[in-house]
Amino acid sequence: MVASQPLSNNPSGVIAPYGGKLVDLMTPKSDQEAVEASATKTMECSDRNACDVELLINGGFSPERGFMNQADYNAVVSDHRTTSGYLFGLPLVLDTEREDLSIGDRVLLTYQEQKLAVFQIEDKWEPDKVLEAKGCYGTTSLEHPAVRMIATERKRFYLGGSLKGLALPKRVFPCETPYEVRSKLPSGEDVVAFQCRNPIHRAHYELFTRALHASNVSKNAVVLVHPTCGPTQQDDIPGEVRFQTYERLAAEVNNKSIRWAYLPYAMHMAGPREALQHMIIRRNYGCTHFIIGRDMAGCKSSLSGDDFYGPYDAQNFARQCAPELAMETVPSLNLVYTQEEGYVTAEHAEARGLHVKKLSGTQFRKMLRSGEEIPEWFAFQSVVKVLRNA
Repeated sequence: MVASQPLSNNPSGVIAPYGGKLVDLMTPKSDQEAVEASATKTMECSDRNACDVELLINGGFSPERGFMNQADYNAVVSDHRTTSGYLFGLPLVLDTEREDLSIGDRVLLTYQEQKLAVFQIEDKWEPDKVLEAKGCYGTTSLEHPAVRMIATERKRFYLGGSLKGLALPKRVFPCETPYEVRSKLPSGEDVVAFQCRNPIHRAHYELFTRALHASNVSKNAVVLVHPTCGPTQQDDIPGEVRFQTYERLAAEVNNKSIRWAYLPYAMHMAGPREALQHMIIRRNYGCTHFIIGRDMAGCKSSLSGDDFYGPYDAQNFARQCAPELAMETVPSLNLVYTQEEGYVTAEHAEARGLHVKKLSGTQFRKMLRSGEEIPEWFAFQSVVKVLRNA
């Protein structure tokens, strides 16, 4: 076990990154030409690969400095921890079908005509994907989106090794680095992270703004709304549309207690393991607290409709890991909208006999398509307008 890093000893007054130092793998401009010239082969990154490369280069995956070798991969799959003892939710691997890539090769990694990094191959192996699925996602069913991903999208070989960064991917979402986000956070105050991958509605807003008043959060804390912008589930709203909803909403609410940034991360829908991964990343972005929702990063079987994880599995696992990460969790309130008092907890509404109003996601999408008026208690009008114009 690796001891957690203290909140002090950080000149900026912001929590220290996991491992104590923010990793920066970007090559200085003066050396980039020589680094690029050292590569003898080229490999195009998938969307998921590109997200991992970006978070390795900018320190989002600190203290990791490259794609994991087989020993670290095996350790993380079996026990969510690297051979060095650091917690890590899911393995970082670069996958390929190419037999011409060998240990010792320097490979130029490209993405959509951009040159991202030079990758030094230090390990190459054929993974046991059944064990990976069971260890990371708790199931081998192809009904789980990440199991299906590793079985049908990820290639035959995994590669481990170090990176020398050349550039970060150009994206619709302008993804600030951990260093840039940290520079805008208040010194000596708590920072509560809110993770999402879909447009934000009124209930979400009530949830993360009320989290600032939790008993374990400092008086002048801020919330970092940090949506993921990498690949998600197939039926999720396209990234470009989601980006517009966040930008419009940020301008509409103009809340000084909220910071907005975007995360170049590909979702795995891994429940407890994903919760740990998100906490590590958010600590590296300067967060001290993490909101854990009911069934966070969960998913259902497309055949049976059954959940792959229990509603509190992610919360319980994150709570166990939080002390070692020097972070705290903020449980997600179960909020409902009532005719008499607006948004309150479900427990309060039941105790007072209040009239709860409900609108399902299916009903909401149907109303969007038909042009029906969306009630303001459910969705922000700025968000509705973007979704209707998409």
